[in-house]
Amino acid sequence: MKMTFRWFGEGNDTVSLDYIKQIPGVEGIVWSLHDLAAGEEWPLERIEEVKSQADKHGLNIDVVESVNIHEDIKLGLPTRDKYIDKYKKTIEKLGRVGVKVICYNFMPVFDWTRTDLFKEMGDSSTALFYEKAIVENMDPMELVNTISTNPDFTMPGWEPERLAQLSKLFDAYKDVSEDDLWNNLHYFLEEIIPVAAANDIKMAIHPDDPPWPIFGLPRIITGPESLRRFVKLVDSPSNGITLCSGSLGANPINNVAEMIREFADRIPFAHIRNLKRYENGDFIETSHRSKDGSVDILEIMKAYHDVGFIGYARPDHGRHIWGEKCRPGYGLYDRGLGIMYLWGIWDSLERYKGETKNVIN
Repeated sequence: MKMTFRWFGEGNDTVSLDYIKQIPGVEGIVWSLHDLAAGEEWPLERIEEVKSQADKHGLNIDVVESVNIHEDIKLGLPTRDKYIDKYKKTIEKLGRVGVKVICYNFMPVFDWTRTDLFKEMGDSSTALFYEKAIVENMDPMELVNTISTNPDFTMPGWEPERLAQLSKLFDAYKDVSEDDLWNNLHYFLEEIIPVAAANDIKMAIHPDDPPWPIFGLPRIITGPESLRRFVKLVDSPSNGITLCSGSLGANPINNVAEMIREFADRIPFAHIRNLKRYENGDFIETSHRSKDGSVDILEIMKAYHDVGFIGYARPDHGRHIWGEKCRPGYGLYDRGLGIMYLWGIWDSLERYKGETKNVIN
């Protein structure tokens, strides 16, 4: 397992490369060019600049998260080909500097969705929170009207530029079914997977977060059945999965450890995080410790160890603790603690090979 840590760039993050380098076992950063809009071709000089910054700290840039996909590709519009061509050129440039994995998602309009960025947890820490009733009862058109009269309005996890186009996007998706989205994803993969393979890069789709439809928009990467369908769209080692325990674990019917074992040869990148589910469908993100949440991180790490996982992993979202002011979900302290918890499990499994049942029970 190759441990990494997400970094949002110089001047765009409170977590410096020097701090990341001090976390035991971290080999590289998970990065992106966050200021570039979806659909733009990435300039080689910008890519090389990030590599130079990481090299100075002895960190690799093997994993990119994300090269975002333009909505015209998801919608299957005639203009998609020009954006796919730019995507191919970006893949080629990333291959030239040694990138090995590109994480992306195919969620319409919104990426991850939460209703509270800093929900109190009862111990002075805060975390990302999803209240199901708020999302289910929110009329998208009322939201559009709110935005039109209040340009400063925002919602957790929703980029301002997307909010500004919300009415247009909802209208564009009104007749798009799940099958349509699957077909558009298939078209995209058939175009880009050969380019990724030629450049020794594995594409790794991120599951939908949360893994169910919101606001009437289709969501298609939600559990084992959809992952089986996905890997068959283009049967190539370069067509892979970012196995996110938090996204998939939000749905209690998903057994994440079983999915790791089933799709082991198609997981180049792992997001490992925990959350606590409530019976009404709400959930809050917790520490990585198994006992603190509803996702069995111990069993997940055992599954990765059992399959001989040699891909990349990172501690995903963490709490905000010790008064840290940070990007929601991406504090240094709790993710650093998370890494040490994950390494503790992994090292124990390594030490007691052949006796792993006794180690985790």
